[in-house]
Amino acid sequence: MKGFVLLAFMIFGCSHVLGQESHKEFYVGFSVGKATLNPTYGDNATHLAELVSFFENVKKSSAFELVEVVFCGTASPEGGFNLNKGLAEKRRNSLERYVREGVSLSDGIISRKGDVIAWKRLTELVERSDMPYRNEALDILRNTPEKIFNKRGEWVDGRKKQLMDLRGGRAWHYMHRHFFAELRNVSVVLVTMCPKPAVEQIAVEMPTAKLAENPIMPSNVASPIRERTSNEERPFYMALKTNMLYDVLAVPNLGVEFYLGRNWSVGGNWMYGWWKTNRKHRFWRMYGGELTLRKWFGRRAAEKPLTGHHLGVYGEIFTYDFEWGGKGYMGGKPGGSLWDKMNYMAGVEYGYSLPVARRLNIDFTLGVGYWGGTYLTYLPVDGHYVWQATRKRQWIGPAKAEVSLVWLLGKNNSNHKRKGIR
Repeated sequence: MKGFVLLAFMIFGCSHVLGQESHKEFYVGFSVGKATLNPTYGDNATHLAELVSFFENVKKSSAFELVEVVFCGTASPEGGFNLNKGLAEKRRNSLERYVREGVSLSDGIISRKGDVIAWKRLTELVERSDMPYRNEALDILRNTPEKIFNKRGEWVDGRKKQLMDLRGGRAWHYMHRHFFAELRNVSVVLVTMCPKPAVEQIAVEMPTAKLAENPIMPSNVASPIRERTSNEERPFYMALKTNMLYDVLAVPNLGVEFYLGRNWSVGGNWMYGWWKTNRKHRFWRMYGGELTLRKWFGRRAAEKPLTGHHLGVYGEIFTYDFEWGGKGYMGGKPGGSLWDKMNYMAGVEYGYSLPVARRLNIDFTLGVGYWGGTYLTYLPVDGHYVWQATRKRQWIGPAKAEVSLVWLLGKNNSNHKRKGIR
């Protein structure tokens, strides 16, 4: 259930009673960023009814008894630790209140655990994947302590930091995109149930329970975890850029691009150059704007947003007035606004954004498309501009060229030098 918190309920048999065990899971959802349990949300009504019924069946059973119910709060390997822990504890408390309002449970069998990071589950996902730098990530997950302290007792290093630094953050970014969605939104309740001592052998029907193949022990909980809150700092990638070809042609321009997720981005550009020298009737004028939607692909794009190959569609509106001591060419009508003298362009593009520094890329892009609109030709005569003709512009072919300097902005939106294998 996407956007839900998964609450797993495991029932463990006592190890001292012939190894008999029963395991069952219940799933309960929470809204994004919420800690209040809503029984009508998603499939909660069904799952919560099964949960309460199961406890009642165990309590009525003459053969089994509850020994311990452990409510566990969890937090994700990503994001702010304190924020995650706080949300996990609130959800744990909310669930406990709901269960204990529906079922009478003795305080003596209730216990609570604090934050449990889902490192084991993350390790399993990495083991089954073909992610980049897989073996190096597994080495850290298996062999690096969660926290490493210096001689003064200061927390200076640990498993999370080394994973985030691995290969300049590329491995962490891959895990963030492919694994962390499965590792969010979980709190765990562990229930221990033991057979009652039998005076004589009798036939007893087990409480309805689905047997799980792989029980999870309280000392090694590794379930998916909590959902990100609206206030948590989310990954954010954007870029400011300028097309250096236009800059060389004395048309200042500035663009911005935002990463939307799933290798999609949207961008906009604006250019404005309005130069003139009245003495010789020289004009070099152009302004307008563009919107672009891009899909990124390839190995570099998988490692970091806004890098590598991209395909896109674009649309542009603009006007111009070029005259260099002879015949002049003006897009649209004289005077008025851009909308009165608009030329327009639409097409498809291909490009590649190449990292050149920690926060800088160079983006090479070519586009083909349709250029339409009207334009005027005129001649400067005795201080006046004499109209010659009005014509239609209809062009299909190469219509866009960029060599843009791109400044990367946002959390973790930086390039890193490649390092040799450890």
